[in-house]
Amino acid sequence: MQLPMNASKPQSSILWLQVCGLAAMQGAITLTWVAYNLYLPKLLIQFGFPQELATTLIIIEAGLTVVLEPIFGGLSDEAQRWSGSRFPFISVGVVLASALSIAIPTVVAFGSLGSGIRWLLPGVMVAWALAMAIFRSPALCLLGRYASAPNLPRAASVLTLIGGMAGATEPLASQFILSLGPVITFSTGSILLLGAAAMLRFTNPQASINSSKELTISTASRRLSVLRLGLIFVTGASITLGFRVLVNALPKVLIPQLPGANVGLMTGKILVTLFLAAIPAGVLAVRIGNRRAMLIGLGAMIGFSGLSLLAHGMATAMGIGIALGISFSLVSNGAIPFALTLAPLNNPGLGIGMYFGGGALAVSLFKLGLNPSNMIAPNAAILLAAIAFLVAAACIALSRTGTLNTATD
Repeated sequence: MQLPMNASKPQSSILWLQVCGLAAMQGAITLTWVAYNLYLPKLLIQFGFPQELATTLIIIEAGLTVVLEPIFGGLSDEAQRWSGSRFPFISVGVVLASALSIAIPTVVAFGSLGSGIRWLLPGVMVAWALAMAIFRSPALCLLGRYASAPNLPRAASVLTLIGGMAGATEPLASQFILSLGPVITFSTGSILLLGAAAMLRFTNPQASINSSKELTISTASRRLSVLRLGLIFVTGASITLGFRVLVNALPKVLIPQLPGANVGLMTGKILVTLFLAAIPAGVLAVRIGNRRAMLIGLGAMIGFSGLSLLAHGMATAMGIGIALGISFSLVSNGAIPFALTLAPLNNPGLGIGMYFGGGALAVSLFKLGLNPSNMIAPNAAILLAAIAFLVAAACIALSRTGTLNTATD
């Protein structure tokens, strides 16, 4: 029997080709940040700057990013409405960041010629970090176009997998990256960014699955709401602060239980567990709901953080580390879907920008005075991380209330 001319195949709930292109961008962004964080103190010290300048620059960059992420995310939303595409923001940001990535080793190569050139290094490195803020939110908010609302966590799991693999290189392969030297490292980062942007462009970034009735009904009532955006911002800040404090303090608590272990290796194992659990976490979140999965993950993080203070023996310590990695996978995997589903319907870039802006605020606070290696005892830091996760859980729980469903402020 011949099908009618207007018959079509059932529409897929996820555009996997586009999601893979976005995952490549996520991996490139993460790898370039890993390289930057490794080389920032090394290059500054090499040029005669005090080591404390690296912390100062990170605080400045994070403080500016708090504002820039939402701004560029929101501007990309405007570009989407007026020109039908937010890809110009991605292209300009990637090209600018790639050029500045090449400029960093160039300044290093010619820095010995004079003190004036030497002082260009901090400026170029800050400019690079700010250029990265131009395109991250516009790029990652595209995930909302590539998956139906209920399937966003499953699509996001691919980004978590690739981003987690890239992030694990910092504790597990830092010496190898540093052995490559700044020229090869930053040139490779530039090529990766350009290649990821080209791949995303090749997959047709304007493709969308959001014509489905299901997504329209689930998001039709969402308007610009200060409360919604505030919840996204505080959630991003709390999750980021909790994770950074926990990863910094946990090895100091558990290392005595693991003779011969080191902080980098333990952190790397947690990150490896995180990305290995990403796909199952996405499947689970689709089945039980993303908010519920995040709340379960945050509750487990609080519980296992407390248990780490009571750990005795290698098996217990390793078990807690793995459990924390699996629990945080539920949280990190659901972050972008959470921001997308809570953001205003026509402002997904602003929603993602608010989440990353909150994360940048957490980084700034962490470096400014909450770094437990400098200011807080490990046991107290574990408690602080648990409180941060509790705040994030409260925000996610509040986002499910009926009040938000009718908020139009």
